[in-house]
Amino acid sequence: MPAIVSEIMSRNVIALPPSTTLAEARTLMQRHHIRHLPVQTDDRLVGLVSQRDILAAQESSLEQSTNGDFLQQHQISEVMVHEVTTVSPRAGIREAALHLQKHKYGCLPVVDKGRLVGIVTDSDFVTVAIHLLEVLDAQLAEPPIDEPDDDDLDLDLANARASADDQPAS
Repeated sequence: MPAIVSEIMSRNVIALPPSTTLAEARTLMQRHHIRHLPVQTDDRLVGLVSQRDILAAQESSLEQSTNGDFLQQHQISEVMVHEVTTVSPRAGIREAALHLQKHKYGCLPVVDKGRLVGIVTDSDFVTVAIHLLEVLDAQLAEPPIDEPDDDDLDLDLANARASADDQPAS
């Protein structure tokens, strides 16, 4: 049975309301070492904000020479992605990885029956790749099982007959 998204997703998702300031979102990302935050209203996913979105907004504010309180004065609803691609917890890991790669996404929120239940990120797929490489390395390090070929079987049969011929008859 193919592996599914629920096996690798992060279940303890930090989600924020759209009214959260960019400064609050940035602080949470730094504190928890994450790059993506789902945005929710009444347990419904309404958007996604990434570290890149916040940095782009901050750079834009610097170009416009706005006051240094830009991140405090603006909400994540102003920079978040509204049309968010999601994935089911029962989706195959391979398909989810291919989707991330094809669209150059950093994450996919995991939604079940309209409810956010997790998030799967490119880092989760790197972890899977590392695990698979470790398994492969372990298999390659094991000595090969010496399975007899047909010539060995013929030789063993001949030796068994010769040994039986050397035994005294009872």
